[in-house]
Amino acid sequence: MVEIYVRQNNVDQALRALKKKLQNEGILREMKARKHYEKPSEKRVREAAEAVRRVRKLARKRAQVEGLIPSKKPRRR
Repeated sequence: MVEIYVRQNNVDQALRALKKKLQNEGILREMKARKHYEKPSEKRVREAAEAVRRVRKLARKRAQVEGLIPSKKPRRR
């Protein structure tokens, strides 16, 4: 359950916080996915692509920890 508190009647700030929480929890993606029917073959293809993406990301992070590839430089603010 997502809860957002409106402070000092600032609805715009609360709306931004709500959108951010919904996106982080994947609710927006799920809503879009449920909006239209997805054929089982398309679902398999999408899930396979997501799995490949996850594996590559994990391998890249492991390589950075082991020092095989340089990690990203921290951004200055």
